[in-house]
This record gives sequence, C-alpha cells and structure tokens, in this order.
Amino acid sequence: MAGARTLPREPALLDTYREVVTPEGVALHLPAAGPVPRAVAWVIDLVIRIAIVSLLAIVLSTLGNAGSGLYLVALFVVFWGYPILFEALWDGQTPGKKAMSLRVVAADGAPVGWVASITRNLLRTVDMLPFGYATGLVASLADRHGRRLGDMVAGTLVLHQSAQPEPRATPVDAVVAPPLPLQPAEQVALVAFGERAALLTPARQAELAQILEPLTGSGGAGGVVRLFGMANWLLGRR
Repeated sequence: MAGARTLPREPALLDTYREVVTPEGVALHLPAAGPVPRAVAWVIDLVIRIAIVSLLAIVLSTLGNAGSGLYLVALFVVFWGYPILFEALWDGQTPGKKAMSLRVVAADGAPVGWVASITRNLLRTVDMLPFGYATGLVASLADRHGRRLGDMVAGTLVLHQSAQPEPRATPVDAVVAPPLPLQPAEQVALVAFGERAALLTPARQAELAQILEPLTGSGGAGGVVRLFGMANWLLGRR
C-alpha cells in the first residue's frame, strides 16, 4: 500500500539465554542446555550407577537371602538417590553433568535446593513415558529453555557452565563521546561491552551493536568501533 511504512525488524538473536533480573536490578543471562548434552550426561551417570550396583551385587551375593534384600534397597537408593544427593550437595552437578560442564540451578539462577532436586528427579517417571524419555524429549524441544516436565514443575534449569573470562582492555584506541547523557546503568553496560566484547565473535559484536544503533548512529563493524570508543571515553582514555 502506498505511503505505508515498513516497521524495522528486530535483529534475530544468535543464541538463546534465560534472562533473570535479580532484586538488585542485575540482569543474569543463563545459557540453557539442550537435550543432547543433557542426554550424554545422563548416559555417563547411568554407566556410573550400573558400575556401583554391579559391585554391590558381587559383595551382597555372599550374604544369601539377606544380601538379596539389601541389594534391592541399594538398587533403589543408587538409581533414585544418586542424582538427588549429588545435585543438592555438589553445587547442582552429578559426575555426568560435571563432565559435560552442566549444572542444575533454580529458575532464578540460585543454587538448587533439596526440594527442587527431589521433585525434578522423581518426576523422571513421567518424563520417561511412554518409553525412552519420549515425554521429556518432546517437552524440552517445545520449551525455549530446554526444560523437561520435571524442571518445569520443580522450577529448575539445566545450564552450561563455563569459566568466566577475565575482563580485557578494549581492542580499539578510538575515543568517542556519547551523543547524549547516559544513565549509570547504561554507562556500566557500555564499559562491560568494552572490556568483554573482545571475547565475543565478530557476529555477536555486530549483533549487540545493531541493538544499540539508536545510540551509535551506525550498525555493523562501524557500530562496534563506536561502542568501543564510547567505552574508552567513559573509562577516561581521552
């Protein structure tokens, strides 16, 4: 239609995070884990549990009927208590999750507690239906944060855990004064970009610069350079 305006499209994000804003106003970006690394972690834990119960079977077989009863109790404790104990006592990680750099946290990013861990693990019986974790797989694929039903009910999230990189100096020597006064939170965000953007891929830098185009007046690589320049200006590198 003549004279109709085309609204600007929002840039598509290159990655997905669960954003949680703390009571202090700090935005946390939690990188949610998908079903593939979680499945690998589960297989690792399954192998460990099978090894444990196999050793217990050998030891308890020497006790006759009493050993058989103890073995059934141990079987239940190992297969159901193993993930609960590790998650609650080992910072949300089982050996399998630690090997895959995964961790269970509460939905707000806080450490997972006993009640949440018990809930999410007992509800595996539902996620396993009708076979092979089919229900849990469908739920995780449908949920933008990759949560199975147990995580949704328990209010938990499985996320990728990576080492936090040390802040670096901006890789650009340009100094650009912001075109308008900035709020303290906006200044902190620009300085954080200047210190850490060098650790991001060029595509990710350009994505962030595109979001801030109203401030920089430029997108793409030019916007990235202007953001670095504003960070240098805020840090007093004039």
